[in-house]
Amino acid sequence: MKRFRKDQWAVILGGSSGFGLATAHKLSTEGMSICLVHRDRRGSMDRIEQEFAQIKANGGDFIPCNLDALSPAGVDSVLVTLRAATGECRVRVLLHSIAFGNLKPIAPPIARDLATDSPSLMDEEDMARTVHSMGTSLLTWVQRLFQARLFAADARVFGLTSEGNEVAWRGYAAVAAAKCALESVSRSIALEYGAYGIRCNVIQAGITDTPALRLIPGAEQMKNSALRRNPLQRLTTPKDVADVISLLSSDEAQWINGALIRVDGGEHIGSV
Repeated sequence: MKRFRKDQWAVILGGSSGFGLATAHKLSTEGMSICLVHRDRRGSMDRIEQEFAQIKANGGDFIPCNLDALSPAGVDSVLVTLRAATGECRVRVLLHSIAFGNLKPIAPPIARDLATDSPSLMDEEDMARTVHSMGTSLLTWVQRLFQARLFAADARVFGLTSEGNEVAWRGYAAVAAAKCALESVSRSIALEYGAYGIRCNVIQAGITDTPALRLIPGAEQMKNSALRRNPLQRLTTPKDVADVISLLSSDEAQWINGALIRVDGGEHIGSV
């Protein structure tokens, strides 16, 4: 028996790969309709369209929106499209899975080849853009969906964080700041929107081999370390995270609000 109804919608921001795409597959197989917001070039669309065809085949309604989820015009477009498509249906799930951040270091390396240029460093604009895109833009989407009266009476909002909220990785300063901002904003959403039936929780995934991870300097070393630490002896997968989001979107999880939930197989308690 499917867990959700077709008139229950999930809005997934950043859904063409990684955690967002896995969650779209999972929730659609569970009966939910999907509005998937992504930003991809034409050359990437052959692979993505194959994924979208599988989501459509699960039987729910499906709206793909290839646009900038961080621009006011992009948000407006999604809300107009969503209202026209859903009618009286409402958004049960909002997942923020936007991976658009700057991975520049904040200081030059001590040892470097003097014949090469020093790497460009993080500046104020880089930091501000990353904190907004991967952090505080969650609040923008919550406020706009709420103002448009598109949330269900029992809605679930999810943000995604990482171990970088506590551990410093070279080149990760802006993303780490964004994750900390997202966690803080999520707690405030849980508090101030709780009276309207909106629950907000943050998922902290273990090290996961996603396109976003592969862009981080030292990603291979991070994966190797996580494998050695994990009691279950494997990396976290996007499906692991999608499964937990599905669980937390169920009626039985209605009393979980304002939490940070680790989905890492115990990676955080392991030691090398």
